[in-house]
Amino acid sequence: MPEAIDKKSLSERDICTKYITPALTNRAWDINTQIREEVTLTKGRVIVRGKLASRGEQKRADYVLYHKPGVPLAVIEAKDNNHGVSAGMQQAIATGELIDVPFIFSSNGDAFMMCDRTITQGQREREIPLEQFPTPQELWQKYCDWKGIDSEIQPIVAQDYYPSPDKKQPRYYQQIAINRTIEAIAKGENRILLVMATGTGKTFTAFQIIWRLWKSGAKKRILFLADRNILVDQTRVNDFKPFGSRMTKIQKRQIDKSYEIYLCLYQAVTGNEEAKNIYRQFSPDFFDLIIIDECHRGSAAEDSAWREILEYFRNATQIGLTATPRETEEASNINYFGESLFTYSLKQGIEDGFLAPYKVIRIDLDKDLSGWKPKPGQRDKYGKQIPDQVYNQRDFEKTLVLEKRTELVARIISDYLKSSDRFAKTIIFCETTDHAERMRVVLVNENADLVAENSRYIMRITGDDAQGKAELDNFIDPESKYPTIVTIAVAR
Repeated sequence: MPEAIDKKSLSERDICTKYITPALTNRAWDINTQIREEVTLTKGRVIVRGKLASRGEQKRADYVLYHKPGVPLAVIEAKDNNHGVSAGMQQAIATGELIDVPFIFSSNGDAFMMCDRTITQGQREREIPLEQFPTPQELWQKYCDWKGIDSEIQPIVAQDYYPSPDKKQPRYYQQIAINRTIEAIAKGENRILLVMATGTGKTFTAFQIIWRLWKSGAKKRILFLADRNILVDQTRVNDFKPFGSRMTKIQKRQIDKSYEIYLCLYQAVTGNEEAKNIYRQFSPDFFDLIIIDECHRGSAAEDSAWREILEYFRNATQIGLTATPRETEEASNINYFGESLFTYSLKQGIEDGFLAPYKVIRIDLDKDLSGWKPKPGQRDKYGKQIPDQVYNQRDFEKTLVLEKRTELVARIISDYLKSSDRFAKTIIFCETTDHAERMRVVLVNENADLVAENSRYIMRITGDDAQGKAELDNFIDPESKYPTIVTIAVAR
């Protein structure tokens, strides 16, 4: 007879292979689509020490169980058999709360300890034999009962994610935002606010929301509304590319009602004269869903042109995306959209390692603080007389350009990088597109050695420059060396 296996001598991985995984597959869990092992959830915080950088510990799950890909139901924390059945429970609960699943399990290969977060009274944690692990259908039904998802809307909630050819999967927090939004809309909510820090993939999140609602038939005509051309163009050629010929960008004040996905700069459909408000060429019920990118900029204010558009299409489901929700006496995202359905903060993004720690350097020069006044009769470089007045910081780079000021700022920035790390990703916020270009030129001259090695070391990224826009993703990608320094124009 074969010798009995001594569980105490087995590693944690052996326990998974010999006991936990078979217990799952014996209860009809699909090894290919419903079970993922050793799932990495975060990248690990970026730790900077001088010129050196490393990463902290990543957060992982031994198992994540799914109703179908992208719709998680449970986590399992595995331990070797020298631990008790529930030894991994606290760690598993923390992981379950992180990825927003209600069913938590711990196992050492002898049995499972189950924590059911849907239970608020009674036996929340209990031990169950290996052979009695809940089936996928049992956990899915309990999940739907908990969430209030009836059979009529289950097909919407369970609609597949876009199957990315490059195997790009939503990060755990994007998945939460997407799933919560789909569930809320399926249950009839029509005003939704998502708060996600800059650089954490709001547009990719919006794409997956639209894709699933569109594919399920819940929403058939969708408008993506932004206030900067670069946002619309980047969205069209990158994250929204799979919509292909079903998608159009509204431009040159031309309306074509034969498409299903519309991307639009809000300035392209509004104006001071009623005739320029071409969005009214659509019927008020034309769109089923409207996504408002950077909604803190315009739609928060009740008297804004944005709000006129949203009120006109009031029957559509509207989702506001922002990194910085606006709450003042004059403007409020919450008053219009309601409390945020999901928030992923800058702090959390840095802690998870999806965002790098940053340092803000503000440069105030003597002329910024004291102002500048021309000499009587002084003329500019083109021979035009400069109006006799005191110019302050609000005027610089808009009504008045002090070239020596721009050169000094570029020198200070370059000297700082030379004394620390010349390949630290750096953004210089400029007042206008012209200012961003002038700043780029003087930075190139201050860093001619590295620009000679690669002309993309310093670039201007603004909405009117195709070459710069094409490099935006490379700048955002921390693994991409170039561009290193970018100048941008800040919308005010």
